[in-house]
Amino acid sequence: MTQRTLTADIIAKEAVMILDNELVMAKKVFRGYEEDFAKKVNGYEVGETISIRKPTDFTVRDGATMNTQQVIEGKTNITVDKRKGVDFQFTAQELTLDIKELSERVIKPAMVQVANQMDVDLHGLYSSVPSWVGAPGQTIDSFADFAKGPERMDELANPQDERCAVLSPADHWGLVGSQTALFTDTIVKPAYRQGTIGQVGNVDTYMTQNVAVHTTGTWASGGNIAVDQAVTATTISYDAVKDTMTQTVTFDGFTAASPSVNPGDVFTIANVFAVNPVTKARLPFLRQFTVVSTANASGNQVDVTLYPAMIWDGAFQTISTSDTNLNDNIVTPLGADATTYRQNMVFHKNAFSLVSVPLVSPPGAVQVGRQSYKGTNVRVIPVYDGVNDVSRWRLDVLYGVKAVDPRLAHRLSGSA
Repeated sequence: MTQRTLTADIIAKEAVMILDNELVMAKKVFRGYEEDFAKKVNGYEVGETISIRKPTDFTVRDGATMNTQQVIEGKTNITVDKRKGVDFQFTAQELTLDIKELSERVIKPAMVQVANQMDVDLHGLYSSVPSWVGAPGQTIDSFADFAKGPERMDELANPQDERCAVLSPADHWGLVGSQTALFTDTIVKPAYRQGTIGQVGNVDTYMTQNVAVHTTGTWASGGNIAVDQAVTATTISYDAVKDTMTQTVTFDGFTAASPSVNPGDVFTIANVFAVNPVTKARLPFLRQFTVVSTANASGNQVDVTLYPAMIWDGAFQTISTSDTNLNDNIVTPLGADATTYRQNMVFHKNAFSLVSVPLVSPPGAVQVGRQSYKGTNVRVIPVYDGVNDVSRWRLDVLYGVKAVDPRLAHRLSGSA
């Protein structure tokens, strides 16, 4: 039989298929923005960006009198700024192996690492998500615990289709164990024999070791942290924050010498309630906010940039309160100070996005292999060492991740 030397294209084709098969969360997020990148024959450089329009919103008119509303559209960007790769080398003899043998020995282990990194980056978007149900630190070990996630999705009018959950091993097995006590054979068998759950409460549920962990800041509040500025209905408008939906507010009452408020920390403000994003009706729980960034941490004050911005009325309303000014309203962080918590999430597909694009084919490079499979792109370039008769190969991927609509995602913990 004629012996065939493996080429960059053959290795890239095998690698990209394995990479797609190994992805977990990356298969459950929105991938359509890849089509919005211009089709560059020679590929893309790190840092290239596309702009995405955010959907507008409206209020419903009461009665026959026409009430024209201004169409205000925000926008956000996705940047392909994550370049990852794995490098390896083959002897000339190894390059004559069957691709299946080489795949098992070398390519698959490399692609597992790349796929894990892509999933890790997607899980890292948890810090953009303000909604957190359950008690931080508690394991999800019952259907009632898990159901808090889809329940909050329903309360906040998240779409009913394409819902997904990603759980840490501890929470996955806690939930699996709770299902084996049921009397429904179709649920018990896969839970007991295979450790799988499948769809729970209309949510496709997966276990992954890549669930992120969050370490809370050192608020050291003693219950005395409060808003330290006038925040009223006219403080901020949607038009002013439509692209970022963030707002900076000063808090005081910190007792630590150097207060530490970490990005991703979640907190509530007294008497500031969540609203149904469709009807704008007040909901029976406080609006949760996530910390985007902080500044001027000195003495007992911190300037906190939070998401979402507090819009008091109109089509883009995010809060409901009976107060006319939030100055001195108590701020309560979620979780204990300086404590690490798993960040399980339930989310709709459109909450997050992954964009994978082909890297440039560099001038002077020989036998550049670039392959795409289901939207995922891999580039392979060989570099030959003639002295030692060894081929060194670099394998690269270029992608970007983005929390496009954090309203459609929720962190999830068990109950105390």
